[in-house]
Amino acid sequence: QVQLVESGGGLVQAGGSLRLSCAASGRTLRSYAMAWFRQAPGKEREFAAAISRSGNSAYAESAKGRFTISRDNAGNTVYLQMNSLKPEDTAVYYCAARLAYYSSTISSRQREYDYWGQGTQVTVSS
Repeated sequence: QVQLVESGGGLVQAGGSLRLSCAASGRTLRSYAMAWFRQAPGKEREFAAAISRSGNSAYAESAKGRFTISRDNAGNTVYLQMNSLKPEDTAVYYCAARLAYYSSTISSRQREYDYWGQGTQVTVSS
């Protein structure tokens, strides 16, 4: 079992940047594909970014060119660098993990992730 704890959220002005961190414990992240999802007030939780064990990444259209997902397997941490933030990026951001046999496995589907963090709030003011 892996436990995930997100941090790095906060209040930022439009155009600013934040870096979210997802620290894992209980298991090494080397065996897991990882992702970030987000849930805005009154909306369904949605995919933001994902990264495979081998480091390949995928992004929601809304995140392309502005967000970068990365992983530090030695540090057992996954990051989401968010630049050029917009008010519509305001949401609770969740880190998720899924055990991946293949190093190339990457997914944007929430139901495929087994472990979730508690979330970190990101608020972007206009």
